Amino acid sequence: MRRKQAEIATDPVAFEAFYRRHVDAVTRFLARRVEDPHTVADLVAEVFVAVLDSAHTYRAGLGSEIAWLYGVARNTLSAERRRAFRESRLADRVGGRRLLDADDVVRLEERIDAESRARRAFEAMAGLPEGERAVMELIAIDQLTVTEAAQALGIRQGTARVRLHRARRALRDVPLVMEGTTG
Repeated sequence: MRRKQAEIATDPVAFEAFYRRHVDAVTRFLARRVEDPHTVADLVAEVFVAVLDSAHTYRAGLGSEIAWLYGVARNTLSAERRRAFRESRLADRVGGRRLLDADDVVRLEERIDAESRARRAFEAMAGLPEGERAVMELIAIDQLTVTEAAQALGIRQGTARVRLHRARRALRDVPLVMEGTTG
């Protein structure tokens, strides 16, 4: 699988198949975290550019392609948030964006609306420590297993389980977040 994964960086057909297999999941992942359709579109593109650069780092034995992709997406989103924090918001929002046609905007707005419940869950988790929040997001919202969440975060499975337990205990009274967290 490692060889196959590395091929996506050099074989356009392999990359296209990989992209088609995962673009919807990556878009959903980002739409749960970002409300602006232009930013979602830009981040999806950045994730797949990062995939081309880091395809050689994927290790099938450590988890699924989607867990690895979510790790790449988290890193891409974190980099974007740091960049936006450092720069002027108004100048960033006006300049440097590719224009989306009306259909693209409508499609992304529909996706963003569909993920509004997940954004409410993120708000409920905002008070958790970063490590606990990250594990809970990947398991409760993104539906990864504990093993996959650990891989996406670059931590040990035992550490992920402890963080998940702490997060669940802290969020006991928040039913929206607790649904679907049996992993």
